[in-house]
Amino acid sequence: MSKIISIHSYRGGTGKSNTTANLATLVAREGNRVGIIDTDLPSPGIHILFGFGNKHGYGTLNDFLWGRSKISDVACDVSHVLEGQGTPTSKLYLVPASVKINDISRILREGFDAELLFAGYQQLIKELKLDYLFVDTHPGLSEETLLSLTVSQIVLLILRPDQQDFQGTAVTVDVARRLKVPNLFLIVNKALPEYNFEQMCQQVQATYNVPVLGILPDSPDMLRLASQGIFTIKYSNHPISTVLQKMAKQITSKTVTI
Repeated sequence: MSKIISIHSYRGGTGKSNTTANLATLVAREGNRVGIIDTDLPSPGIHILFGFGNKHGYGTLNDFLWGRSKISDVACDVSHVLEGQGTPTSKLYLVPASVKINDISRILREGFDAELLFAGYQQLIKELKLDYLFVDTHPGLSEETLLSLTVSQIVLLILRPDQQDFQGTAVTVDVARRLKVPNLFLIVNKALPEYNFEQMCQQVQATYNVPVLGILPDSPDMLRLASQGIFTIKYSNHPISTVLQKMAKQITSKTVTI
């Protein structure tokens, strides 16, 4: 059975898109058919990691939401990012959001049909025969975000070790519980290496009563890559990659337990 996995954060700048791209790539590398959909329509960016840059010669989620295309027609095969590290059954697709100023302005002005977006998830899963669909959400809480959380089998909330993130995450956890999300996990990102990660994990879990999937250390190596590729493919033996690899295996486990 296919799984929808939403990756969310209360605030921007948490590394949500980078984490989404890396986890989806690692899950695909293990022989799965994986899709990624960028629902951060007001501020899209995950496409950069897959080499799209600022060019406009491709279909987007906006085209589907405005009735111009089928959602499967705007799904780009980005399996090349695996660089030969996958299996014969590994496939990775991306539905990017438009970076055109006029399209972003229209989204901010008019919004879009959240129910149609959900229908698009199901169509994409069916037509591309996906095992997993990763949803890169827009930060904060909105109708669209709430819908994505509601229809997801797994929700990953990303936060930094920062008081503003801690408070906002508490609100999001409460909302996720009210929506009865079946599997809710936290990911702490950009933790300074001098922190005691084991102690931090225990503190975060105690604070929210939610399991921590992993803690990602802050690293200048991530900054140096500057979104020019998938970190876990470029630096497969890096400490960040090791943590992300463990997360990916936990996500694909049948029980999704920690």
